[in-house]
Amino acid sequence: MKFDALQGARAPRHVFVYGTLRRGGRNDIARFQPEPFHVADAVIAGTLYDLGAYPGLVLDGKGRIVGEIYRIEPEVEAALDVLEEVADDGSGEYIKRQVAVDAGAQRFECLVYEIHPARIGGRAVIGSGDWIAHAAAR
Repeated sequence: MKFDALQGARAPRHVFVYGTLRRGGRNDIARFQPEPFHVADAVIAGTLYDLGAYPGLVLDGKGRIVGEIYRIEPEVEAALDVLEEVADDGSGEYIKRQVAVDAGAQRFECLVYEIHPARIGGRAVIGSGDWIAHAAAR
């Protein structure tokens, strides 16, 4: 059955991934179906925290966070919401945000999964802003 925009069909969106969902990460986004399309590597402003097995990003503009932009289908977005434990009332582990991300001369409106502020107390900051390099060095 075909849906048009007026009937509520959801179009592909972009997501900025910065942790285990990056290429080579243990939750590499390429494992999702339909397979996400890599658009660009990018950097956004924020602070990256070490939560043990994965990182958490706070969009506060203090540092530079290394990541990748992917175009994803609605099915993948739904799966990411489950993985990141997003709750409709904002009480989940991560909060889904929409942020403008520059990649070279292009700007993309991207979903970003920001860690809930209650989860970062006492956690170390990853100064490099690069989870993959940080995890490899441990």
